[in-house]
Amino acid sequence: MSEMPFAATTPVSVARVGLKARDAEALAKFYSDAVGLEELSRDGGAILLGAGGRPLLDIEADPAAKPDDPRSAGLFHTAFLLPSRADLARWVRHAFENRIPVSGASDHLVSEALYLNDPEGNGIEIYADRPRDAWSWNGSSIEMATQRLDIDGLIAAIPAGDAGWRGAPENSVVGHVHLRVGDPVAAEDWWREEFGFDTVARYGADAVFLSSGGYHHHIGANRWQSAGAGMRDPGRAGLSWIEMRSAEAQSEKAVRDPWGTVIRVVPDKV
Repeated sequence: MSEMPFAATTPVSVARVGLKARDAEALAKFYSDAVGLEELSRDGGAILLGAGGRPLLDIEADPAAKPDDPRSAGLFHTAFLLPSRADLARWVRHAFENRIPVSGASDHLVSEALYLNDPEGNGIEIYADRPRDAWSWNGSSIEMATQRLDIDGLIAAIPAGDAGWRGAPENSVVGHVHLRVGDPVAAEDWWREEFGFDTVARYGADAVFLSSGGYHHHIGANRWQSAGAGMRDPGRAGLSWIEMRSAEAQSEKAVRDPWGTVIRVVPDKV
C-alpha cells in the first residue's frame, strides 16, 4: 500500500470539498467514471464520494440552483492528489481510452497535473507530486511553473504488465483547492490569519499560493476571471464548502472567507 501523501500530513490540510449540484446524480456518475471516486454513502439529497473509504467529495442536490458564474468568487478547481506518479500515468491512460475531455496538462516542477471540468463547470485537477527533495525553494518561496507535460514520459512510468486504472487508489486525497476570489491580497491575509498559512508563491498581483507545514500549496487564490468579485450568491451551484483538517482544532467549527465561502474545520484524525 502506498504512503499517505505529504500534503495530508501537515498541521493543516484539506479534508474534503462540498459541491452544490443542479443534477447530483449526473455529477456523482462523472466523478465515479472520470475521476475514479467510489460512492460511500447517501443522506437525503447528498452523495458522499471518496477513495479507499476516505471521504473526499460531498455532492449536495439543489435542482433549483442557478448555474455557477465563473466571474464570481468560488471554485477554480478541486485538486485530487494521487499517491504516485504511476497512479497518475494510469489515470492518463484511462482518460485517453475512455475519451475523457482534458482541458490542460502541465508540469509545475513540484508536480505533474492534468485538468478537466465536470458537467456543471467545476474545475478538476488530477495530479501527482514530485518527491519533496526535488522541490526548489528560494527562502520561503517555492519554485513553481507551468510547462508542457511530458505525456509520453509519464505513460512510461506504468510498470510492464500493470493491471491499469482501477479507480482512485487508497490514500488518494484532496491535495489542494484553488479558489476564484475578488482580491488575492485579501485572501492571503485571511488564510494567514485564520489558519496560520505561509505564503509560498505569488503570480504577480493576480494569484497567491499558501500552505501549511512546507507543502507547495494547500490553497490557491486567483482573480484571473473574478477581479473585484463580491459575496457569493448562495443560490448558485458550485462550491458549497471546504473542509480543513487541523491538528490544533479541538472541536468542529465553521468560518467564512471574505466572499462568504464556508470553511469547515475538523480535528486531525489522519
